[in-house]
Amino acid sequence: MSDPAVPARIADRPPRGRDRRIWIAYAGLCVLCWMLYTIAGTEWLRGSWRLWEAIYESTWNLLPPMLLGTLVLPWVRALQAQRRGLAARLVLHALAAFAFASVWHAIDYGLARALFGPEHAAATFEQQVLWRTAWAVFVYTALVLGFGGALHARRAHAAAVAAVQADAARVRAELAAISDKLNPHFLFNTLNSLILLTRKDAGAAEQALMRYSRMLRYLLDSQRGAADRVALQEELDFVRDYLALESLRLGQRLRVDWQIDDAVLDDMIPPLTLQPLVENSIVHGIAPRVEGGTVRIEARRRWEALVLRVADDGAGCVWPPTAPAENTPRRGGLGLSALRRRFELDYDGQARLDVRSAPGAGFSVDILIPQSS
Repeated sequence: MSDPAVPARIADRPPRGRDRRIWIAYAGLCVLCWMLYTIAGTEWLRGSWRLWEAIYESTWNLLPPMLLGTLVLPWVRALQAQRRGLAARLVLHALAAFAFASVWHAIDYGLARALFGPEHAAATFEQQVLWRTAWAVFVYTALVLGFGGALHARRAHAAAVAAVQADAARVRAELAAISDKLNPHFLFNTLNSLILLTRKDAGAAEQALMRYSRMLRYLLDSQRGAADRVALQEELDFVRDYLALESLRLGQRLRVDWQIDDAVLDDMIPPLTLQPLVENSIVHGIAPRVEGGTVRIEARRRWEALVLRVADDGAGCVWPPTAPAENTPRRGGLGLSALRRRFELDYDGQARLDVRSAPGAGFSVDILIPQSS
């Protein structure tokens, strides 16, 4: 039996190479501090010290904490992985800061003793112990905050990426549901119409079957994710085939008003953008009425965006939906919500879907889709 704690432990371990950017940033910061310290020392001691003496001074004072700083990142990660309380973490950081200062003192004293003798090392230690300890605590605190902030930012970025991927998966599921929703209402009704048509007009039935075949291919390609974007012309061809087959069932009750600007036919849109809206108009606005009605489909340019509209002159409804009163027509549902969600995700909030309707005033959906230059 597998241990459920194993995935959590593995998740706490950074993938190989994940810390590369942090270490590069740390190395760059160390070099920058060393250069600034050297330049400041050269200016301060101008006329009395040579450049190499300033380099010696900056290296002596900065190299030990820089080397010790490489131990702080794994220490901070270990504390974050343990998820201790605030008080426990403060105590551990206080002990670590004391250890950081102690090791720094030991390195400094050892180098001074080796290079200048024990008396000089002892005298220097007594003179610098207080300010060096305070400086070591400050450096340790800065490193903890810096490394901790970097790790937190990386986790936040990973969480954001995971959230976006989860949203994309949900949207794909919703879009698949749109296609599935099409099948029982349209495909089976169309098959029944085709069966009747073959008995009356074999030539017309053959043309209808060709349209039906093209629609199935378009649907399968969209469900398989063959293309994230299609030309508006392709979506319009799909809608025309759909309307032609719906006319087999509705006859003269279904009227279509096309208002398409030829300049936008090559604009790119997500597949199955228009057809669910047209189906919504037919199912809720046209089919329930004895006299039928008109579906108006528009496409035009507005600045750098494609503007689409699908409208009908049906009964309309209360919009936005509220608690429905008795006999009040209602519309909307999965298709509109999934389309709006897809636009929010695919276009980073730059696309829009607006609905206008009222009882007795028809139903209209406007879509604005930005187009890259």
